[in-house]
Amino acid sequence: MADITLPEASKISRPRPLVIWVLVYGLVTTAMLMLLNLPAASDYVGADNDDVMRLVQVRDLLAGQSWFDLTQYRLGLDGGTLMHWSRLIDLPIALLISLFSPILPLEQAEALALLVWPLLLTLPLLAAMAVAARRMGDDVAMHIALMLTSVFVVTSNRFLPGSIDHHNVQLVLVATIAAGLLDPSRGASGHALAGLAAAMAIAIGAETTPLIAVACATVGILWAVEGPAYARAARAFSLTLLISLSALFFATVPPAQYDVVTCDSLSLGFYAVVGIGSAALFIATQLPGMQDVRLRVLAIAVTGVLVGIGAVTIAPQCLQNPLDELDPLLQSLWLSGVVEAQSVLAQAEKGPSAFGAFYAVGFFAICACLFRIVNADRPRAHAIILALVGVCFAIALVQVRGAIFANLLAIPPLALLIAELRRKARNAPDQPGIGLLFALTAFLSVPSAWALFGVLAVEGTAGVTNQMKFMAGGSAATSSEGGPTCEAPAGFAALAGLPKGTVAAASDFGPEILRFTHHRTLSGPYHRNQGGMLTEIHIGLAEPEEAAAFLRGSGVDYLVFCPTFAQTQVMAAMKTDGLYAQLLAGKVPGYLRPVPIGGASGLQIYRVELP
Repeated sequence: MADITLPEASKISRPRPLVIWVLVYGLVTTAMLMLLNLPAASDYVGADNDDVMRLVQVRDLLAGQSWFDLTQYRLGLDGGTLMHWSRLIDLPIALLISLFSPILPLEQAEALALLVWPLLLTLPLLAAMAVAARRMGDDVAMHIALMLTSVFVVTSNRFLPGSIDHHNVQLVLVATIAAGLLDPSRGASGHALAGLAAAMAIAIGAETTPLIAVACATVGILWAVEGPAYARAARAFSLTLLISLSALFFATVPPAQYDVVTCDSLSLGFYAVVGIGSAALFIATQLPGMQDVRLRVLAIAVTGVLVGIGAVTIAPQCLQNPLDELDPLLQSLWLSGVVEAQSVLAQAEKGPSAFGAFYAVGFFAICACLFRIVNADRPRAHAIILALVGVCFAIALVQVRGAIFANLLAIPPLALLIAELRRKARNAPDQPGIGLLFALTAFLSVPSAWALFGVLAVEGTAGVTNQMKFMAGGSAATSSEGGPTCEAPAGFAALAGLPKGTVAAASDFGPEILRFTHHRTLSGPYHRNQGGMLTEIHIGLAEPEEAAAFLRGSGVDYLVFCPTFAQTQVMAAMKTDGLYAQLLAGKVPGYLRPVPIGGASGLQIYRVELP
């Protein structure tokens, strides 16, 4: 790996390898994450439901559930719920737990594994961002990118201790793809690594599929434009993508489902479409006469047509958002409350204070890339980043979940811009306007700075104070009114002490019930659990006598009720004579027997006793 020199401000002029700087920034970032989060931590699992559910899935794997069996048998109606999460994330977490369990009690082994895993991922993320920025600019841009990435990691929730859902891995893979495609030497190794990362991203989660499609199209267009100079890189990318995705398909998809098309996980649909495109591109680069740009353009056009035909023929249902098929009741009572599923308009209406944090930096990077391209300033590199940031930004307009990828990929071009403004400010100290522009650009390139600005603008200083308390790890055992919340441990402990049965509870409590108890729960916040979620909603909306029929039909033994849960309150307002509205008013039907809770908890647990 080539050496780089230190930035101008350093007193040390001796060169250091890039890996040393990645380790230095990685250590500082890890220290900050631990310092800011561990002292006030009340749990070793991340706050997101997906973190809890991932731990449940890992536990099942360690307990002997088949590698190919992703069914969560304790979730949903009879027969369980087939999850769409990849074992590729379960595996390293399970290995870490297995590594630590011989020397630690199981719970402590889990805690250590869940601490180590997200922190380890910061290093490859920093490395990919450093490489990308260095390929776009110079050593100063690289250091600024490392600083911006460190701030990104510390201020986001994807790399916190206990964050074990797949989004942090996806961020690393996306960064790796960008770094590979930005290689100015058109090297085969970097593009092969990008192809491998693309295959893994598809296998791990479907949310990055549009970005992978754009990355593949970018490789094809670069080959069409640059010809033989890029042929070796295009071959390396396409062949590695094809081989890697094939290996991952057969390694993770059960043989009985080889011919099944699903749109939320790796299946025949994604495998066939990507396979057609990558194979066609690889073959095209080998054909004679491809020195002619017209033939290359024709070859890419044919490849696009083949991919389109494959998509329409094999997986037409995957050309739309799979969440569009949700029941309207789930759309209004569940999905509308999921932040990452909100559109740009919904986010502007429901969460204006966070609007800038989601959209401003990505838009800033798009404008910067367009300006560079128009002015023929490193147009190739900026066009590549523009394509990647652009598709993530477009996804974010439909679902805000794409914003975090846009914010990450915005770092290399904005780091280059900041580096150049810094250099101009140092060379013209008598022009304070340049220095002010440099400082302002650096500030506005940080999503958390926009978040702070948004909170100040919308909520004032009180909102900033509350946000700081939240980031400091406020207790989950007290509500905003000072009383115990439904997440307090005592409630789940009381539920765990009851004989094994089936629980009806709001979907957000499903993962916690699976984690802390031996019960089965009807509802969990996952789109493949529509039957269970709808059953729980109908129980809550039905009049008490009708609710009894739903409870009997679904074999529910216990009803868990949280009066302060937003969805519960919405349901009570929708149906004022429904079961949840009656419970909220303190009217408990005779077939529900309260279960005492030995400690502070906002939960209400009822034993269902039907004749």
